[in-house]
Amino acid sequence: MQNQSESDTSQRGTEAIVAALPKPSADYVEANARLDIEAMLKPFAADAVILHNGHRFAGLAAIRTLFEEEVILVKAFFTPDGVQRESGKIIVEGPTYGDFKGSPIRFTYDFTLDNDIITMLDITA
Repeated sequence: MQNQSESDTSQRGTEAIVAALPKPSADYVEANARLDIEAMLKPFAADAVILHNGHRFAGLAAIRTLFEEEVILVKAFFTPDGVQRESGKIIVEGPTYGDFKGSPIRFTYDFTLDNDIITMLDITA
């Protein structure tokens, strides 16, 4: 278990990583931390695609369902602890905590952006 000093240091590290992300990715991560589904959807294109657990969710209606069932319901929030830029993609890694078996689980979020909007997000454990 982390003590208060370790927790504060970890929080500052997460904040620095989020601050370094492009705005759409940062907006998504910050909205996820608040479990704010409307704000989580806002940075996505209308025809965006999320790949998650071997499933494809295309369009905002499908993405909303994913967020309702896999994020909000289990209070899952992602805490990035690393970021890379590769071939025009933003790759963010870190643990996701929540009310689900195995919490926390490390995930990689691979964002594809076009004109400051998320067009694709590939989430892998």
